[in-house]
Amino acid sequence: MGWLGKIVGGTLGFALGGPLGAIAGAALGHTFDASNEQYSRARLSYHEEAQMTFFVATFSMLAKVASADGRISKEEIRALEDFMAHELNLTPESKRFAVEIFETAFNSPMAFEDFARQFYNQFHSQPRFLDLMIDMLLRLSVADGSLSKSEEKLIHSAARIFNFTEQKYAELKSRYAPDSEKYYAILGTTSGASDDEIKRQYRKLVKEYHPDKIASKGLPEEFIKFANDKFREIQEAYDAVKQERNL
Repeated sequence: MGWLGKIVGGTLGFALGGPLGAIAGAALGHTFDASNEQYSRARLSYHEEAQMTFFVATFSMLAKVASADGRISKEEIRALEDFMAHELNLTPESKRFAVEIFETAFNSPMAFEDFARQFYNQFHSQPRFLDLMIDMLLRLSVADGSLSKSEEKLIHSAARIFNFTEQKYAELKSRYAPDSEKYYAILGTTSGASDDEIKRQYRKLVKEYHPDKIASKGLPEEFIKFANDKFREIQEAYDAVKQERNL
């Protein structure tokens, strides 16, 4: 992780600013030795700051959603550990930082909506990153078998901050429905869409989620695999719809 290797302690909070900067500065101060002078004068490029914002916002917002019902279940802990280990392939160093962010945000009086607004301000021009955030929040929230009302209330508030329509949020949520409608939701369509509409939407998503394009937009390297998995998910959904419709 290039940006993490350049920053220590309060330097991160100063570089990022806002509620996410406060969380990051506290978490990094617990994780690394802030007395290391070789990093004290480090400055982040715009690209690195975007990567840092995505990383810190992810684990801060996940912490607030996990705490929404007043406790964190064993299933949620396992899902978070699996997410970090298998979907993000975090190094031991970045995993330590992610855990510190999660715990700091979990115990912080700062509001989930404040994190969501700062994330939106950074990525409002990159809608696929907004989609990825809502998708991660939903995926981790249903890990224990259900999406509680308190969890969904927070995720729904993020969707509103991101200026998602109710239809778009419903489509993202239905990706985790236990029936074939989820394949249409992954493609951003419904079962009532025509074959041509589905084909056009599939081509649009493939272009937007192509690994090369995603990698060039400032997504942290730890999240590239997750984005690539979404790309494969789109292809698998299209294959399922094609088979269902004999396209």
